[in-house]
Amino acid sequence: MGDEKVVLLDFWPSPFGMRVRTALAVKGIKYKYKEEDLSNKSDLLLKMNPIHKKIPVLIHNGKPVCESLIQVESIDEIWPHKSPLLPTNPYQRAIAKFWADFVEKKIYDLGKKVWTTKGEEQEAAKKEFIECLKLLEGELGNKDYFGGENLGYVDVVLVPFYSWFYAYEKCGNLALKESAPS
Repeated sequence: MGDEKVVLLDFWPSPFGMRVRTALAVKGIKYKYKEEDLSNKSDLLLKMNPIHKKIPVLIHNGKPVCESLIQVESIDEIWPHKSPLLPTNPYQRAIAKFWADFVEKKIYDLGKKVWTTKGEEQEAAKKEFIECLKLLEGELGNKDYFGGENLGYVDVVLVPFYSWFYAYEKCGNLALKESAPS
C-alpha cells in the first residue's frame, strides 16, 4: 500500500486544502492536483463530495475522503511509516486531536471575523483570537513543533492559518508579535 493513485481536488488559496497538500508533502506522497473553479464546480467534485460539494477532496484509489482533518488523519494512516504526523501513544494522539479541533473551531472563524467585521464585533474577535493564540503558545511551550521535534498533526492543521496572520494584522489593525510573540 502506498503508491496507489492519489488525486486532490482543491482551490489554491484554501487553508483546508493547504493542510492536505502539506501532509502529502511531509509524507512524500505523489499526487495529481486538480484545481477547482468554485463558481463552476466540476462533475468530479460533485460526484466525489455530493453532500457538501466543497473542496478539498482527497481521492485515493478512486475513493473520496472529504473534510481536511479527516483527510490528514487518513494520509497518516495510509502511509504510517513515512514521517508520522500523529503520535502512536493513544493519550498523546487524543491531545493532538483536541488541539487540532481547537484550531478548526476557533482560529479560522475568529481570523475571518477579524478581517470581515468592524467595530465592537471586530474588537471582540481580535481579543478572543489573541487569547486563543496565547493558549496555543502555552501548549507549544519551548518545543519547535506541537509534535515535538518533528512537524506533526497540530502543526499541519495550524500552519495554513499562520500564513494568513499578516492579512489579519493589516485588516484588523492587530500586532500579533506583541500580543502572542511565539
